[in-house]
Amino acid sequence: MRYTVAITALLGVAALGGGAFAQTEINVLRVSTNDEQKAYYEEIAEAFEAQHKDVNVTFEYIANEAYKSKLPTLLQSNARPDIFYSWGGETLVDQAEAGFLQPISSLLPDGFAETIPEAGLKAYSVDGSLYGLPLYATEVVFWTNTELTDEAGIDLDAIKTWDDFLGAVKTLKDADITPIIVGGQDKWPLHFYWSYLALREGGKDIIAQAMAGEDGGFENAAFVAAGEDFKQLVDLEPFQPGFMGTTYETSSGMFADGAGAFYLMGDWDYLPMRERSTSGKGLPDEQLAIVNFPAISSPVAEGGDAATLGGINGWAVTHSAEPAAVEFLAFMLSAENQRKGARQQLFIPIVKGTDDALDNPFYARVSKDISNSSYHQIFLDQFLGASVGATVNDISADLAQGVISPEEAAAMVQEAWSFR
Repeated sequence: MRYTVAITALLGVAALGGGAFAQTEINVLRVSTNDEQKAYYEEIAEAFEAQHKDVNVTFEYIANEAYKSKLPTLLQSNARPDIFYSWGGETLVDQAEAGFLQPISSLLPDGFAETIPEAGLKAYSVDGSLYGLPLYATEVVFWTNTELTDEAGIDLDAIKTWDDFLGAVKTLKDADITPIIVGGQDKWPLHFYWSYLALREGGKDIIAQAMAGEDGGFENAAFVAAGEDFKQLVDLEPFQPGFMGTTYETSSGMFADGAGAFYLMGDWDYLPMRERSTSGKGLPDEQLAIVNFPAISSPVAEGGDAATLGGINGWAVTHSAEPAAVEFLAFMLSAENQRKGARQQLFIPIVKGTDDALDNPFYARVSKDISNSSYHQIFLDQFLGASVGATVNDISADLAQGVISPEEAAAMVQEAWSFR
């Protein structure tokens, strides 16, 4: 498996039958993932190379937190990748405006863009120019250990509101069961709570309004209310002991080991959490359920109860990439390869007409959720750009520890946005 080849785009010359040809290197950088996904990408690379004898495709993987810190430096260096994994949002905007990316619409095969939903194209466009393509959509949900919730006598279908969820947490505490597992050390798993609650309190347009500076920006009453809602949960001490010293990867394995009843995380963790468990198998499907993030009984504004939070994750193309890199990107996102990923339960495909390959009931549920949502909000730590996103993660971790007030949290995000 060719996972650690250098990221530099090179032209090599090889002798063939007495002649010579130019070897084009396509280098792809991705956040580290499980072995099954790596094998999936390797198969795609080999299939493309078989059709293009003068092209060599290599993937390099970097752990999640290191990826975020190293990518800006790589993009400014001669060691930049040709294609790199992206969460879109303001971070993509910043990268495009800095000149790190290239527009790709004219390099795509004829008709390819029509296979991608408009929301996916919009997520990778800046000022009308397309700089990348989406790979899949994700939703953050409460993964649930039904053996533990059944033991506590909790009816999951009855959890409709935030008050219902808080009641379930209290019931689990009374039954001496850890209600929620979370990887607080990395902070971003905690930002799911504040972000979702802001959507529920402020409605589907609250983030766009805040970014435009309307109605107090990020100090709008909805963001303060989100902090107050989160504080209600935190006051119940719902997380496992030492949650702020627990990484995302560790928390993933803990939930799969049966250490807690709920785990707020994206659908992408379905396979990785099993691999991270002590047994390597995790919880069986019959012991798993999905609970959607609940609504607020009396929100500040209406319209946020049907919004989903997650990602439209994909790929961006750097300014120095060869046209062959865009051709490979389109090949990687072909309907055939999207269906293959869906059948292998690797992700929820985004290409039109490929969701028929979703046999996994959890993925099918998430796909339906996203399709039926009033609005799909990209993770705020990515959507708002690197500096503001880091602040969102920081205030979420501080709220989880009870060291700042909801008002202070909202003011810190607004300050970060004002001085970004």
